[in-house]
Amino acid sequence: MTNDPMTIDHLFRHESGKMLAVLVKLFGLQQAEVAEDIVQETLLAAMQTWKLKGMPDDPRAWLYRTAKNRTIDFLRRERNFRDNIAPSFAQQSLLNAAPTQWMDSFFFDDEIEDAQLRMVFACCHPAIPVEAQLSLVLRSLCGLSNREIAAAFLLPEETVAKRLYRAKEKIREENLRLEVPHGEQLTPRLDAVLQAVYLLFNEGYKSATTDAIIRPDLCEEALRLSQLLAKHPFTNLPKTHALLALMCFHAARFAARMDEDGGIVLLEDQDRSQWNRRLIGLGYMHLRDASAGNVISEYHLEAAIASYHASSPSFGQTNWKGIFYCYDLLLKTNPSPMVAMNRAIALGYADGSKAGIEALLKLAGLEKNHFYHAALGDFWAKNGDSNKARDCYEKALQLAQLPAERKVMKGKIGKLA
Repeated sequence: MTNDPMTIDHLFRHESGKMLAVLVKLFGLQQAEVAEDIVQETLLAAMQTWKLKGMPDDPRAWLYRTAKNRTIDFLRRERNFRDNIAPSFAQQSLLNAAPTQWMDSFFFDDEIEDAQLRMVFACCHPAIPVEAQLSLVLRSLCGLSNREIAAAFLLPEETVAKRLYRAKEKIREENLRLEVPHGEQLTPRLDAVLQAVYLLFNEGYKSATTDAIIRPDLCEEALRLSQLLAKHPFTNLPKTHALLALMCFHAARFAARMDEDGGIVLLEDQDRSQWNRRLIGLGYMHLRDASAGNVISEYHLEAAIASYHASSPSFGQTNWKGIFYCYDLLLKTNPSPMVAMNRAIALGYADGSKAGIEALLKLAGLEKNHFYHAALGDFWAKNGDSNKARDCYEKALQLAQLPAERKVMKGKIGKLA
């Protein structure tokens, strides 16, 4: 295999969380830093070795084998850890005639999935503040850097580092254990986990940390974690399937969201023949599974909105009244400026540009949001007022952060009469 940096980066991100979860399951949650060190040593060894010899035919197996060997080396070297911290684990592994073979069972796919689920719920323990829970999940299981997490939360990187440090201190103080909760403990823990997974997907779907519009590796990690949750008997719940349906519908549009030059293709202009019908089908399957029970979460409503887009043969034929109804419910259950903006936009497409303009102008708190000004400009343009449309587009251009977003705004300005 070739040493493609993108391929290696994807592999490291995909496998580092798995290795960390397994090693934390072996050592205990209080020894997570030991596990992190072994994972980092493994990835560093891979970079150095593969640079000279090229990637092996089975890089995943290479990483797991190296991680196992380094774990055994660590146990042989660190007498204090072996005798005082994990004596039973150390004794079993070191007395075994082939210790790496003894560890093989911990790297079976089912065991890796179990370790990851235990890890994600440990990160979302109620003893840990919610904002730190999400940071832990993104850092430990999904491979995001402190910088990426900071961008996702719109926080300074130093703040994220402090949150992670305090969270790890809390893990040690509370002597937290790895387990998948059930009964009354499950609901609040699952809510935090689903939030973290959705945040990860959103960072990949519209990256705030790079010039790239889409980071498929992050979206794939989010889909993978949600699929694990959907398979487990304790977390196989309607809201889990609703989130998975939502992400499937969005991921189905990846190929149509960028042009050949890497520019943004707006929903209105996308070639819908490029949408992934397999993912859309999976989305509807999980949406059906999400319909069990009487609880409707925000994920149900957002998935329903995405399903209207997925089922429409064209932008003009979209069921905007249905989308408006979903946003109306969402605004009542989970009010936010962004939901209010999307509700106003849906109203504009359902009832006409004047209705959209009026609804958007009533909103507050979006003065520095370039999507708001772009949407208002679109409705002014549809209403025949090029001057007001240009003013809005110019404002959106000033506020847009990514080069691809600014290119879209310049294109809109250029099309005005």
